[in-house]
Amino acid sequence: MTDDPSLPRRASLELLRAEATDELAVLIEERIRSGEDPWEFMEDLPSVDELVVLTLRAENIASDGGSRPSAARNYRVLRQIALQHPELTRAVWRLLGSEPHRTWDARVRP
Repeated sequence: MTDDPSLPRRASLELLRAEATDELAVLIEERIRSGEDPWEFMEDLPSVDELVVLTLRAENIASDGGSRPSAARNYRVLRQIALQHPELTRAVWRLLGSEPHRTWDARVRP
């Protein structure tokens, strides 16, 4: 958490991880129901911590008017997430430089 009163208070990391776990389960079920083989897509899915990082990144983008961040701003946002939540540092570094982030999402996949 941050002490800056201008920033909204976020849920605990434990709660964010629980929500991300639920989201991941939904993604898996959605793809299985559409007939995909789990052996073919499971390693393409993000980890729970990667989903948490993407959620925090999305909150930051929304608070900035929703405009797509530049590569430099994206790097700063992800780095700030790692600094605020050291437990997510490995997930942040895995996501850096891996645009687009949602290749696992049926709406984004080519």
